[in-house]
Amino acid sequence: MESVFLQNQAVKAFLLYLIQYGNGLLVQYKGVRVNYTRKINHFALFFIPMYLDRVFALENSLELFVFGSFLAISTLAIYVKPVRDRVPFIATMFGSFDRPEDRPRTLLWLSTQITAGFLIVIPMVILFARWGLLDLILIPILINGIGDGLAEPVGVRFGKHTYEAYALFTDKRYVRSLEGSACVFITSILVVAFHYACFSQPQFIAAIIAVPILMTLGEAFAPHTWDTPFLFFIGYMSLFFIALI
Repeated sequence: MESVFLQNQAVKAFLLYLIQYGNGLLVQYKGVRVNYTRKINHFALFFIPMYLDRVFALENSLELFVFGSFLAISTLAIYVKPVRDRVPFIATMFGSFDRPEDRPRTLLWLSTQITAGFLIVIPMVILFARWGLLDLILIPILINGIGDGLAEPVGVRFGKHTYEAYALFTDKRYVRSLEGSACVFITSILVVAFHYACFSQPQFIAAIIAVPILMTLGEAFAPHTWDTPFLFFIGYMSLFFIALI
């Protein structure tokens, strides 16, 4: 199992780095906006691991999940400035998610967001397992992966009704749009509906009403670049209490 796990992690890293490098080239040589390439990375980060876990028939266990989370956080160290200044390949990968408006806090926000996300998911997996609710564990992850993944590019391309969001460690305000937030709302409805069989009828009615509203508000009021831990926490807490109905 250890050998399969390590192979799985190696293939994940190779594919994710390859995608980041390709996106970095698009930014450097084709003038593609980082707002778009960053979200391509976002989708890859969520869905490639899911796909490869099935390909490798990897058994789910808390220990492997925690170790994989630690590896994911640790690999961010390659993006620190002294490394990327000396390794052009890494600098190009970094350029695929380094939005100009986020500088010089790009890596700080990214690393703290990912760390906070894992620190929420891990105890929630334990909690949901103890209460027999593991069928619901993917709901916040899918809403974040799809809804939040679409929110920025849709907002950049079609956003007309804007509002401001704050960010950690700065007084600067960042622009979001109602059109982008609508992606989270619509995705939440679809993901909850897809999990209809996991709920009783009263639970489903409560979930289809409450979860989209709460997740949309969570994305709207979360700090800039820090949507993930907010969406995870709000999603899991709302689902847990709904499951008690």
